[in-house]
Amino acid sequence: MTMTTDQDLASPQPADGAVGPGPRPSRLVRWAAHAVPFTLLPTGLWRCAMGFGVPLGFAPTSDLHESQFPSWMTLYVIALSLFAEGLGLLTLGLVRPWGEVVPRWIPFLGGKRIPVLCAVIPASLGALAVTFITIVGAFTWNAPENLAEISDPYGPFYWLQTACYAPLLAWGPLLGVVTVAYYRRRRAAERRPSASLPARPDPR
Repeated sequence: MTMTTDQDLASPQPADGAVGPGPRPSRLVRWAAHAVPFTLLPTGLWRCAMGFGVPLGFAPTSDLHESQFPSWMTLYVIALSLFAEGLGLLTLGLVRPWGEVVPRWIPFLGGKRIPVLCAVIPASLGALAVTFITIVGAFTWNAPENLAEISDPYGPFYWLQTACYAPLLAWGPLLGVVTVAYYRRRRAAERRPSASLPARPDPR
């Protein structure tokens, strides 16, 4: 009978053809990754409140006035908020084992290492796109086609909406920082002999 040690239990060995995740990211990088979903949360909550008919300062002539909700638009704004939050949560894959090795419960691919560029390219393009969109949005926030419309919120409601959307400016830069750290960490792990890599829990 083969005896199983505590070390074996703590650091399970990969199955044939499978690999384990690389070194653990730094604490600051992990904080940056976990901050991304929170940059999207205020906007999502604001949209959901609008979708359920909460008064947010829109004039009765506006299509976003509370009298227009609930409606089919309610489903749209909720779906949009969940989709955006899901994109933000994907950032966690850049600091978690499942962003380096496919979880074992996925058929055919479970336990296989994710190519670095398969994660880095989409994340980099997303960071650039989000940064561009949010910066343009910030510079045109008070433009006639945006919140300068007479039917749009003003006073406290204006500042509430602004406060909910402002955190989005941090989304792109945070994603960019985490993506660069992911790339550097994976490349360093590839250059390092596999025997020197510390064991980490296998993704499930």
